[in-house]
Amino acid sequence: MTDFANSTPTTVDVVKRERCYEGFYKLDRLHLRHELFAGGMSREINREVFVRHDAVCMLPYDPQRDEVVLIEQFRVGAMGKTDNPWLVELVAGLIDKAEVPEEVAHREAQEEAGLDIKALWPMTKYFPSPGGSNEFVHLYLGRCSTEGVGGLHGLEEEAEDIRVTVWAFEDALQAVRDGRIANAASIIALQWLALNRAEVRGLWS
Repeated sequence: MTDFANSTPTTVDVVKRERCYEGFYKLDRLHLRHELFAGGMSREINREVFVRHDAVCMLPYDPQRDEVVLIEQFRVGAMGKTDNPWLVELVAGLIDKAEVPEEVAHREAQEEAGLDIKALWPMTKYFPSPGGSNEFVHLYLGRCSTEGVGGLHGLEEEAEDIRVTVWAFEDALQAVRDGRIANAASIIALQWLALNRAEVRGLWS
């Protein structure tokens, strides 16, 4: 019997790449062949990929008060899939300039929530939808004070309309359990904090 478990494919042959659409985002169609687990190469296949900027998502956390800052805003992709397309989310932004992810986290915290972040803790990096998009997400925990935080924020030139609220950590985690928080970055970040909260509070308090 062939041991497929110890043979990891590594080879991809891109025969042709076509640009199907170009705007703020792009859509490409790739004609490619890839190595098979059983050996050899696949037949030529076509795959479309949504070409996006990489993203930074950050969960602001006050370790003294054990509170997190979450934002709410309208999301067109949620229309028709949920009763309310205003989603509870993390502070987030795209790396669309000559910036490193940490700079984006600090910038978006100011623009979207009026927050000064004192320190960043890298949580993880992941592909949210690699079957059809090349987006890559950098996920951080941000140390902040929640005193006086809240209200409406966002950049008018980007048509942002953002409501900022402070949540007790346990309430935010319960919202994940209840399905009120239903986007990947927020779920991953809050679950990560649930697993690492004692260590974070010990080092940041």
